[in-house]
Amino acid sequence: MPPPRPLSSVSRMDTEATTSAPADTDPAPSSRGFYGCAIAMVVAVVLIALAAAGLSDFEKGLDGDGQMEQPGPDGSSSQPLGAGMTARYEDGLWVTVSAARPEGDGVYRLTVTYENDTDGELHLGRTSLDRPLAVRGGAADEDDTSDYSTSWVNSEQSEDALAPVLPEGESRVVPVLVEPSRKGAPITVEVRPPHSGYRETAYFELSVG
Repeated sequence: MPPPRPLSSVSRMDTEATTSAPADTDPAPSSRGFYGCAIAMVVAVVLIALAAAGLSDFEKGLDGDGQMEQPGPDGSSSQPLGAGMTARYEDGLWVTVSAARPEGDGVYRLTVTYENDTDGELHLGRTSLDRPLAVRGGAADEDDTSDYSTSWVNSEQSEDALAPVLPEGESRVVPVLVEPSRKGAPITVEVRPPHSGYRETAYFELSVG
């Protein structure tokens, strides 16, 4: 009986099948890369936004909430606010001084309105020797050297109106009666709301008559 023939063809078939079989490809890595980039971009945007907000809060912390921030003049003696304008403090206190209107006999009336949009009640009355509200003749940057004088007719009543605590979310209108030395003279209203730390004085320059 002849010996069996070698199974070379079978071996070749197995080899060809092994070499010709397509390699498994996984499309997942490209998808994972796309989504990974998208997530990284979202995270970067969020981090940038948080950093910007943190910087803003940090700057406010350096300035303090007693600083004024409003469009236009900054409310200082060199850049006073005018009639009808509002001093806006960072803690949410807004103060508006109206124009002066004639009351007769050379007396003019104006109002100072306090709006409390802070996180708590405010004590606007006198807490020291310094008045929380002052009215004088002359321009804001002239201090007490002006040639014009102004008599604050109802100063005691104005201070009494400031004495009660101003609750959060409420406003108060303080009437002011002044008698300038002559018609057309400028007057300056200085608003100095008390603060536990520091609060800027807001200067308003008005024309009387």
